[in-house]
Amino acid sequence: MNRSIRVRLIGLSALLAVFATGAWAQWPFAAAAGDAKPSLAPLLREVTPAVVNISVVTQQRVNANPLFQDPFFRRFFEMPEQPRSVPQQSAGSGVIIDADEGYVLTNHHVVSNAEDIVVTLSDRRTFDAELIGSDEGTDIALLRIDAEDLTALAVGDSERLEVGDFVVAIGNPFGLGQTVTSGIVSALGRSGLNVEGYEDFIQTDASINPGNSGGALIDLDGELVGINTAIIAPSGGNVGIGFAVPTAMAAEVMEQLLEYGEVRRGRLGILIQDVTPDLAAALELEVESGAVVTQVEPDSPAEQAGIRAGDVIVGFNGETVDGSGDLRNKVGLARLGAAAELEVIRDGRRQSIAATIGRASGLALAGDSGATIEKLQGAEFRNLDASHPQYGSVEGVVVVRVEQGSPAWRNGLRQGDIITAVNRSAVSSVQALSSAIRDAGSAIALNIIRDEARLFIVIQ
Repeated sequence: MNRSIRVRLIGLSALLAVFATGAWAQWPFAAAAGDAKPSLAPLLREVTPAVVNISVVTQQRVNANPLFQDPFFRRFFEMPEQPRSVPQQSAGSGVIIDADEGYVLTNHHVVSNAEDIVVTLSDRRTFDAELIGSDEGTDIALLRIDAEDLTALAVGDSERLEVGDFVVAIGNPFGLGQTVTSGIVSALGRSGLNVEGYEDFIQTDASINPGNSGGALIDLDGELVGINTAIIAPSGGNVGIGFAVPTAMAAEVMEQLLEYGEVRRGRLGILIQDVTPDLAAALELEVESGAVVTQVEPDSPAEQAGIRAGDVIVGFNGETVDGSGDLRNKVGLARLGAAAELEVIRDGRRQSIAATIGRASGLALAGDSGATIEKLQGAEFRNLDASHPQYGSVEGVVVVRVEQGSPAWRNGLRQGDIITAVNRSAVSSVQALSSAIRDAGSAIALNIIRDEARLFIVIQ
């Protein structure tokens, strides 16, 4: 028998067996009684009104010819003033998770640097949205719209998902409008897409394309289990590998965004690495997963709790630690000042260690361990080097990244700014910047070069 025909017959036999047992009748996508055709339509009629389209306007910087900036050239040829930026429109998706308050979950990268955010409902009503807060580390943002008669999605327990569970993705791919795709959970606990991020992705083969970002990943109970956020697309389109932020993580982020307008990262002050089979054998461990402490920072919460280098952390607040990334996620999303119970293996014996979650470093210095400067929390800096267009013409420190909604953002810092002085004292390195801010008084004046303009930013 032809191989392809044999495979089809085996698949058909398996499907008939499912229908013969009546198991299909228990599935949530079975059609109404009297209709022999199973369908997702009844489920989708309930949940799709909770998924919205998001239109965002940002300013895109224009790379103008330097000749056009020459005053003599413009005057001689009567050239008009060239714009430094132009408005750019993009689209994404979002999920209503509180109908009474109008809260909408989406991705950070959908609304990053947005000047205007417009939410369009499935019934075509449109509303200007307020950005409550945004977290680049988890790629989650929270919006609010002032609207009546909204439909919200129930938030499910993503911790109960298993590989092979059926899921449905709903979003706005390529700006076409609301689109539904289905598939299964391909893998859980995926990470490594963004080294700086906090990752615990659900991987799915449900088609997720550009524009689906921020949309809903639901289970067959119609509950939200993930926020669609990323794809692997070598050809620019869907290849069956999409990722969603699980609701367990998104819910933690949302609570902090509502309370603080930002995520205040927790910190223990340890360097860690994964437990591997080889490492477990070398250390004579009876576990196959966990996080090995390689270094403890002086005066850190970990040192105060008595954690030592060589300890293997296998539990955090009653939950198993699968590896260094898992522990980083758990600590990073823990509340500041909260008590943490660590299960540790030391010298072959298990013990519990009580620690207090501290505050993560606010000022990130590229290539350095960082320093805690609360007023500039959320910004990352590096030295102005030969790779920068203004190298040699100015001295200062480049703002590499600013987390939207962070203290640094609210104080006026933006990505691309060059800090040349603190309280009129020149700074030429990130270490000099750190020292100058530490030595400054209650008010800090930063000399900034932004684009080609020079300005002061005062931080109280």
